[in-house]
Amino acid sequence: MNISPDEIIYWQMEFVSINATLVFTWLVMLLLGIGSWLVTRHLSIELKLSRWQNLLEILVINLQEQIQETSGQTPNRYLPFVGTLFIFIATANILAIVPLYQTPTGSLSTTAALSILVFFAVPFFGIRQQGIAKYLYQYLEPSPILLPFTVISELSRTLALTVRLFGNVMSGGLIGAILLSLAPLFFPIVMQALGLLTGIIQAYVFSILTVIYISAASHES
Repeated sequence: MNISPDEIIYWQMEFVSINATLVFTWLVMLLLGIGSWLVTRHLSIELKLSRWQNLLEILVINLQEQIQETSGQTPNRYLPFVGTLFIFIATANILAIVPLYQTPTGSLSTTAALSILVFFAVPFFGIRQQGIAKYLYQYLEPSPILLPFTVISELSRTLALTVRLFGNVMSGGLIGAILLSLAPLFFPIVMQALGLLTGIIQAYVFSILTVIYISAASHES
């Protein structure tokens, strides 16, 4: 049993290798790219919409509402970034029900990359909203003495995001494999349903935490 898709190597030459994480990450990106093009190529403002446009609008509206409720700020400012994170993680996790598929979010390198994106997005949105001087001044409040602890807090929450997503996806995969070995005729259906639910929940949690971090940095006191 492979704990991480990083362990599955498809091609290697000296220090360069192509593993399952890379292959299935690009596969998810390709599917999302093609799917986005297919759904948005015939967008309409008529009363009768295609089922895919309806699904897209429901997703966007729900994301806007969640961002608005969590941040108390204009949702469209963060929607492209947060929405992309949610859709990528949710899709990567949901596809785990497909045979032979390896979930990219089961790799520590993938979750670390996503968390690093959030790490840089926080100051980006904060500076764009408040200006660089006012944003950096937050690190000196309430006292400059606490600056090292503030920096450590920024780094530790990035680590927490990385480990939380990786740990939940990895543990879910291990538990599923154990249950399938115990009762292979019954648990596949149960685990597929559970996998769909937990995959969406993990995407939701990661996205909401991203909104919290960004909105805190962008809040004008």
